[in-house]
Amino acid sequence: MKISFRRLAKLALILVYLVIVAGAVVRMTGSGMGCPDWPKCFGYYIPPTEASELQWQPESPYKKGQVIIKDETLWVAAKDFISTTSFDETNWQMYTKHDYAIFNPWHTWIEYINRLFGALAGLATLALALSSITYWKKQKRVTILSWLVVFGMGFQAWLGATVVYSVLEPVKITLHMLMALFIVAILLFIIYRVNNEDKRIIFDKTTLVLAWFALILTIVQIILGTQVRQFVDHQIDIVGDTAKRLWLADPTWVFYVHRSFSIIVILLNAYLAYRIFKLNLGHIKIVWILFLLVVEAFSGMAMYYLDFPFASQPLHLVLASILFGVQFYLVLDALKPKTSLNSL
Repeated sequence: MKISFRRLAKLALILVYLVIVAGAVVRMTGSGMGCPDWPKCFGYYIPPTEASELQWQPESPYKKGQVIIKDETLWVAAKDFISTTSFDETNWQMYTKHDYAIFNPWHTWIEYINRLFGALAGLATLALALSSITYWKKQKRVTILSWLVVFGMGFQAWLGATVVYSVLEPVKITLHMLMALFIVAILLFIIYRVNNEDKRIIFDKTTLVLAWFALILTIVQIILGTQVRQFVDHQIDIVGDTAKRLWLADPTWVFYVHRSFSIIVILLNAYLAYRIFKLNLGHIKIVWILFLLVVEAFSGMAMYYLDFPFASQPLHLVLASILFGVQFYLVLDALKPKTSLNSL
C-alpha cells in the first residue's frame, strides 16, 4: 500500500508541475483570457473552435449559460430557448464580471488545456487524500497533509477564477504562482514521509542552515521574477508583442535587484555544494540544483541580451519552480538524516 501511495503522490506532483508548465505557456502566448468565464469556457465544457459559434444566430437553439459575443460584449443565455428572427435581450444577461469579449481560438484552447491539467491534478490529489486514510493510525500527518493538498487545490482553483475575473491582475497572478509552489512543497513532504529508503545522509547543522537560506533566497527570487514579468507584460501592452528589444530597454529597479540577486543565489549554492562534497554528506540533489541554476541563469541572460528567444520565458519560470522543489527536498533530507557528522 505504501509503495502505491508514494507513486500516487509522485503522479500528483507531476501533474501539478504540468499545470505550472501549462500556466507558463499561457503567459508566454498571452492566453490568460482565452476563456473569459470560469469554470466553463464561453459557457461550454468543450470550447468552440470558430468565431461563428459565438455569434448570435436566428432560429437557433440555445442552452442556459451559453455565451455569445454581440457588439463586443459577452451575453449569457438566461434559459433554454430557440431564438426568433431578431435578437431578444430578455432571453439574455450581460456578463458583468468584466468587459473582455475577444475570441481567439488558439488562446482559448491553450487556456482550456491549462484548465484540463488543473482538473487532472485535482483528481489525482483527491485520490491521494482518499488513499491516505490508511496512514491515519501510524502517520496522521500524512493523512492531514494529503487532505490539505485537496483544499489547497480548491483554493488554487478559486484563485484561478479571480485571476480571470480581474482580467489578469498582476498581484493575483503572483499569488497563484506562490500557491502552486506551496502545493508542491506539501506533496514533496508527503513523498518524503512515506519513503523508507536508507539514503545514508549525514547530518550537519551548518549545511541545514545553508540549505534553508538557499531555499528562502530562491523564493525571494521567484517573487522578484514575477514582478519583472509584470513589468514586461505592461511594456508589451505599450510597445506591442513584436518589439521585444524594447521590453527591457528601460527596466525598473526590481529588474536590477533580481539580476544581481541571482549572483548571490549561485554563489551560496556553490558553497553549499562545496561543503557537501568536502564532508561527503551524501546530498546528491545538489548536483541537480547546480545544473538548474546554470540553465536558469542562461535563460535569464538570453531574455535580456537576445531579446526573449522563443520559449525562454516559460522555461525560466518552470526551471525556477523545479529548482524550488529540488531545494525543498534537499532541506527535508538534511532535517532527518540517518547519521550524524559528530558520530563518525
